[in-house]
Amino acid sequence: MLKELGIYKGVNLGGWFSQCDYSEDRLDHFITESDFAQIAAWGFDHVRIPIDYNVIQNADGSMKVDGLRRIDAALALSDKYGLKTVLDLHKTPGFSFDEGEHEAGFFESKAYQALFYAIWEALSARYGRMHDRVVFELLNEVTEAAYLPAWKRISRECVRRIRQNAPETCVLLGSYNWNSARTLPELDAPYDDKVVYNFHFYEPHPFTHQGAYWNPQFINCRSTYAESGASVEWFEDFLAPAIEKAKQEGCELYCGEFGVIDGVPPEEAVKWFRDVHTVFERHGIAHSLWSYKQMDFGLSDARMDGVREELLTLV
Repeated sequence: MLKELGIYKGVNLGGWFSQCDYSEDRLDHFITESDFAQIAAWGFDHVRIPIDYNVIQNADGSMKVDGLRRIDAALALSDKYGLKTVLDLHKTPGFSFDEGEHEAGFFESKAYQALFYAIWEALSARYGRMHDRVVFELLNEVTEAAYLPAWKRISRECVRRIRQNAPETCVLLGSYNWNSARTLPELDAPYDDKVVYNFHFYEPHPFTHQGAYWNPQFINCRSTYAESGASVEWFEDFLAPAIEKAKQEGCELYCGEFGVIDGVPPEEAVKWFRDVHTVFERHGIAHSLWSYKQMDFGLSDARMDGVREELLTLV
């Protein structure tokens, strides 16, 4: 499905319509046409655009005209520069992967779930005809294992509703523990042959997130890549259950996020990317780097100038 669409090597536009202050300046100017031109020039074939619900949905469940117009404009720029697009719902009413967002109750609340369905009904009605260049990602990073039974039910119902408007559109579906590849085998069989299993990959976290100021677990971690214990074989073993599950279900795999925090020296980060890239290539796993700009992981940040040319061959 993704290969047929020409979606294989992408980058996230994190911090644009998500994880931001939602100011007019941010929404209109954080990413501009020049960024799309640069992404295409670097050889990427798609962008993943995280979107928080409050950018596109009012409290009563109706859709925000300005929010949808911004997505329209982003898709037009993708088209102009020959890029495909993954639309990722990064936060929905009642749930965020980030506890600091203070969203709760989604998996228990019919009202919150109705708002979630309303988002995807609206997006699928508006963009379903673009199935040759737009992919839908239902929800970013379900966190707790306790949410999985509800998530299976909700996601299946959501795909059913999407299919009424967008029968041909590829839909990305992830599991719990922040979209871990290790929990992906616990998902049910895909709703149909246009559903793709999705995971995020930052293993081992003590290396990729060392010094992360938002996570006490990693804020004091420091290590070189060699000290982390990771290797091609380590990554292969970690991803093996997800790869096998996808084979069993006749389903493709997509890694919607992977990357190394800016506290890691760029030369050390490249070592991690090289080994992860080896495994992705070996198994034909489509992927999208986190992230294009800033967000503590920025590919375009000046600190990456010395290694970016090499890195672009590995992402």
